[in-house]
Amino acid sequence: MKRRTFVKTASISGLACSLPPVFPHFISDEYSTDELMGKAVIDLFGEGINLRKEAYESFVEMKKAAYTDGFDIKMVSSYRDFYHQASIWERKYLAFTEDEGLEPLQAIDKIIEYSTIPGTSRHHWGTDIDIIDGYPKVSGDVLVPEKFEKGGPFENFKLWLDENSEKFGFHLVYTNEPKRRGFKYEPWHYSYAPISIPMLTAYRKINILRLLQKEEFYGAEHFTTGFIKTYIQDNILDINPALL
Repeated sequence: MKRRTFVKTASISGLACSLPPVFPHFISDEYSTDELMGKAVIDLFGEGINLRKEAYESFVEMKKAAYTDGFDIKMVSSYRDFYHQASIWERKYLAFTEDEGLEPLQAIDKIIEYSTIPGTSRHHWGTDIDIIDGYPKVSGDVLVPEKFEKGGPFENFKLWLDENSEKFGFHLVYTNEPKRRGFKYEPWHYSYAPISIPMLTAYRKINILRLLQKEEFYGAEHFTTGFIKTYIQDNILDINPALL
């Protein structure tokens, strides 16, 4: 596939594309840029769990505690590398542009309601999980907010998580705080704070714009400096303050 030209079209956020890069180039002593972007091979633990060792151990303890209280924590998604995320992104991009006829910028806006740009996902770190209760019989997509709310099959499970998840180091990432921007409320997405906080600190120091300019997945040519700056502020940093 030919290297795509980086086209500085009008950004989704409407910000000027002449803004300076978001962060200076930096490589963490502890975490490499490839590792932060999901391109490095890392040690993952637990069959069907796939987390870093400390996060895995805490998850197992949380799963045991939940089981004692009548819930069966089922892992829907955990570690995803860059290439897996790129396949998700491109599938959605093609569906929105070709099947639904949306313009590229409209498609990108739609994708980032719930899905991250490849290289920017917290799931690249081996610290984040999407979970449900495995006991209720549920049809259709399980990762929808309504199923975790009053009357939904995961209502009581969500109440249990509210009371207990932080005891094991897992914090809700995308809260239902009304003023929060970026990704929509995800009551299923939790992050193991003792590792993800220092990883986010390291991530904030790499030049995301420059790195994404080198990528060739569909839609990347429409990323402008202004869009990436706003995306980082809204989608990466406007999260549960406990994870900053």
